[in-house]
Amino acid sequence: MRVNRILLSSSLVVVALVIQVSVLARLHLPGAVPDLLLLTVLGLALVYGHVGGALVGFAAGLLADLAPPADHAAGRYALVLCVIGYLAGLVKPETGQVKSATGPMAVVVAAAVGSTLLYAGVGALVGDTAARHVGLGSLLFTAALYDLLLAPFVVPGVMALARRAENDPLAETGSAKSGDISSGWLSGGTGLRIGGRRNGLRVKAARARVARAGRIKGVKRL
Repeated sequence: MRVNRILLSSSLVVVALVIQVSVLARLHLPGAVPDLLLLTVLGLALVYGHVGGALVGFAAGLLADLAPPADHAAGRYALVLCVIGYLAGLVKPETGQVKSATGPMAVVVAAAVGSTLLYAGVGALVGDTAARHVGLGSLLFTAALYDLLLAPFVVPGVMALARRAENDPLAETGSAKSGDISSGWLSGGTGLRIGGRRNGLRVKAARARVARAGRIKGVKRL
């Protein structure tokens, strides 16, 4: 990973973890806790791809495993976020643009459910049966609901920051890519594309110049 990716990912992960531990975990909502760290990993994975998503997910999960008040075995959440980041990176749009919010929202729901199941499954292997006492069905529903409600305020911003870092003039090849990968989410399926509108304006301006030149030539001939 390039230096700009590492710096941005580290900053976003630390901020997300602090907010999750100090604010979201203290809300005492029924069922699961809104997973801001998971949403941050998803946003980065949708820009960096499966390799970058796996690396960011592992680092974020390991940091969450070591941060207080963690009461589970170290490496458990790192494994979960590593897998989720890898799988989310596989659905990264090839063109770098998302046409609508449907795809990312489906990724958020799948990630929330998948991370909860994987975390509970790993816990069962190491003898942690806390999910059984709380109720796995309740955890799955509340995790998907909370993350889905929080996602529109987190994932597009993370994706936009990641894309801006990729378009840095000092970056290697990422600066050649145009368009913001989060534009589809933010436009909410309106079908508007910033790049398309720019190209349309350029074509109209070129046509206007050609027409003006034709009129000038006609006047000179007269």
